[in-house]
Amino acid sequence: MVDCMIIGSGMAGISAALTLQANGKSFMILGTDALSEKISKAEKIHNYPGFSDVSGQTLCDALRAQLAAANITITNERAMGVYPLSDKFGVATQEGNYYEGKTVLLACGVEGVKQIDGETEFVGSGVSYCATCDGFLYKDKTVAVLCTSKRLEHEVAFLAGFAKKVYLIAMYKDVDIALENVEIIKKMPKAIVGEKRVEKILFTDKELSVDGVFMLRETVSPAVLVGGVAMQDGHVEVSRDMQTNLVGCYAAGDCTGRPYQYAKAVGEGNVAAHAISRYLSGIKE
Repeated sequence: MVDCMIIGSGMAGISAALTLQANGKSFMILGTDALSEKISKAEKIHNYPGFSDVSGQTLCDALRAQLAAANITITNERAMGVYPLSDKFGVATQEGNYYEGKTVLLACGVEGVKQIDGETEFVGSGVSYCATCDGFLYKDKTVAVLCTSKRLEHEVAFLAGFAKKVYLIAMYKDVDIALENVEIIKKMPKAIVGEKRVEKILFTDKELSVDGVFMLRETVSPAVLVGGVAMQDGHVEVSRDMQTNLVGCYAAGDCTGRPYQYAKAVGEGNVAAHAISRYLSGIKE
């Protein structure tokens, strides 16, 4: 068990990891070697101290070099559930693994695609965020899959192996999946409806009868990720030291609210790491 589980490999998560390491704390970063799609796709970054008109890819390369020099590695897994336990946190990943930490830092950014009406209401009743976790439940059934990244297409293919019909709602360019039971739709749905379970997904010009809806996003909403965490206007509510309403659970970066800027994320990651270190110093081993 590590001192802190860091959820996210963007600026806030990296900043926190560097500070935790300097404070002699153990941690695990769940994220991706690409670090952050938001950063890597930035054409020019004008207002980050120490860099002048740097490209996002150049900044990512510099961050990777810094992590390598510090012997900090990223575990390439996507957190799907954070569970507050009596004196620790359990973290389950989309890849089927389970980890534990004395504390957890939510540095998971914000969703590139907003939640749609009915999404939250039907979580556990037809709405899922993990194909490998719940795909088997839809054998020979019809599902809709809202996917925001080409990197997640393998999960669509996984679902197609179970489902009779898959409606792929692709929110990205260059879709590279061609399976007989997958129909591609390039428009945003407006609502998920049903009685006790998901029955239909609605668009402005039509509706589709489905047995379930999978939301495959790079970032899972903190409200879905951590049951009971306090939210305000779609963001995690935190104190000045970045602590949430759950003892031992902290948040930093875009997930805590605007402005969505790298400098703000770095600062909050640093503040959170110091707060986590102070919190850990008060825990008896």
